[in-house]
Amino acid sequence: MNACFDGSVALVTGGQRGLGRAFADELLRRGATLVYVTSRHPEPTGDTRIVPLELDVTDDAQVAALPDSAPNVNLLINSAGVSVATPLLQASWEDIIGNFEANAYGPLRVVRAMAPVLAGASPSRLVNVHSVLSWIAGYGAYGASKAALWAISNQLRIELAGQGTTVTGVHLGLADTDMTAGVPGPKLAPDFVAATVLDGVANGATEVLVDEISQTVKNQLSGPVEALVLGSA
Repeated sequence: MNACFDGSVALVTGGQRGLGRAFADELLRRGATLVYVTSRHPEPTGDTRIVPLELDVTDDAQVAALPDSAPNVNLLINSAGVSVATPLLQASWEDIIGNFEANAYGPLRVVRAMAPVLAGASPSRLVNVHSVLSWIAGYGAYGASKAALWAISNQLRIELAGQGTTVTGVHLGLADTDMTAGVPGPKLAPDFVAATVLDGVANGATEVLVDEISQTVKNQLSGPVEALVLGSA
């Protein structure tokens, strides 16, 4: 077990369900003393080490209040998001924009609000959960929004370096959560994903490729772009 999380104080968006909850549980197992977990509809917990916070990452006012609610964070994990296969030509603008608001602009809002807190806790860490669909066409606005988050993470890595905040980007296929309940195919256990990601963070990784499909697709990025299509990897 890695010791670098002993005494950590973390903020996990989407931390009361699915992958976010697995991150929170794994952080506590590794010695974190306090984990703030956000949800649009937070529920109380029986663990004093877990502090639920109400947060919709698309709500400017709620995001702006985060530093006052979580003033001592040294690890931020952006896990919250939505998954809607929204064709770019047929879907409404509202649905397309909704993907970007939740999956790209939302995490950026959170980082902009929490950057001063992370600076005060230097050295600190930021983890953004992307998707293998960041690199593969075929899942409409969701994939495009995750590709945007990947680019955002790469830029934030440069901009946050000066304040002592490292950035880790995460790519994975399907995790077994409520979000993917209707999607066929093999799925990763959330606790496996969380453990793999935190191992990478502890080892200083700037990118964690959780599963074989993410590793395979990453290796194909230098090849023909026509091959980067859902179902062909």
